[in-house]
Amino acid sequence: MHVGLITSEYPHPEVNHAAGIATSIKNLAVTLVKQNVKVTVFVYHQSKDTIIESEGVTLHLIKKKHFSFFTWYRYRKLLNTYVNSIVAQEQIDIIEAPDWTGITAFMRFKVPLVIRFHGSDAYFCKLENRKQKFKNFVFEKLALKKAKAYIAPTTYAGEETAKIFGLNRNKIKTIHYGLQLEQFINSNPEAFKPKTLLYIGTIIRKKGVLELAEVFNKLVQKEPEAQLILIGGDSNDIQTGSTSTYQLMQNIFSDQAKLKVNYLGKLPYSEVQTHIKNAHVCTFPSFAETLGMVTIESMALQKPVVNTSIGWAQELIDDGKNGFLIHPKQTDAYTEQIRTLFNDKSLCLKLGQAARKKVEHIFDIEKQVKKNIDYYQNLIS
Repeated sequence: MHVGLITSEYPHPEVNHAAGIATSIKNLAVTLVKQNVKVTVFVYHQSKDTIIESEGVTLHLIKKKHFSFFTWYRYRKLLNTYVNSIVAQEQIDIIEAPDWTGITAFMRFKVPLVIRFHGSDAYFCKLENRKQKFKNFVFEKLALKKAKAYIAPTTYAGEETAKIFGLNRNKIKTIHYGLQLEQFINSNPEAFKPKTLLYIGTIIRKKGVLELAEVFNKLVQKEPEAQLILIGGDSNDIQTGSTSTYQLMQNIFSDQAKLKVNYLGKLPYSEVQTHIKNAHVCTFPSFAETLGMVTIESMALQKPVVNTSIGWAQELIDDGKNGFLIHPKQTDAYTEQIRTLFNDKSLCLKLGQAARKKVEHIFDIEKQVKKNIDYYQNLIS
């Protein structure tokens, strides 16, 4: 079998952008290759046209182009023509694309198209309770309606997307993202920097970072030695028009808290693991995810996680057994849960061990990739 993946991001030095979606796509692609499945990845909106071989995966970088009119349509058609030519040349059996902005709207493929719910603009707008641009909704719906089937990383993401776009739920298969667990080993979970709280992710309102600022203010009042480390790119804020969500956080932090915050910005993926291992507690108070790769990465490294309690997170963490789930708006409860972990090392280690077992059982890419292969085969047969 030969699988083609369309994406705007992938973890490689030659690729312009890579975030959580990129990680999940690479984990899938590399593990498919290990299972003797040929994989070609089409990475659009790049700075140049080139073909790269990486870990057994063929990457086609496709340059971003602007046209004098209808760029949104003409670039899609250019991309469609290119992909179809490689499909024919390389005998690709199935194409997978993301739902975000409906990149495959107006495209037609000679093989089945499956769309994975990495998170459409409509999905995030619904979770954030904000208005979506009509054009984006139309593009996403057109793309989804043309797909033969869908893959959801959590049942919650699948059900919510089906409601938004009126999709046939029988065409949606839940297959979790997975990790290459041999790359997530914490040989000494007892060693960490006490009372260090770690957040990884874009600094953006939908990730609950403004609530996190309030939580940290309360935390520092009761735990003066607490430290907050933030890793991730800064983002503009749709609600206020601010060009920096981190500046909005700065406006919330107390004078005491500001002295205890270390914002590291975007870091190479290879460095992030070290910060996870050094953290006492990891926290992800998000309002909008489809799954949340950094959550399961932290769990795999045996860290106690205080996570949001919204929908998708309930499929990652069993509250009180391998982590904690609290709504980001409940800042007092959120603060007290972090304090409990800061002051109970044995509980942290117990939760971390249970978290690792949960990831091994549910989020091992070796197990998840077999589900992907079976589903692909079902669609092309």
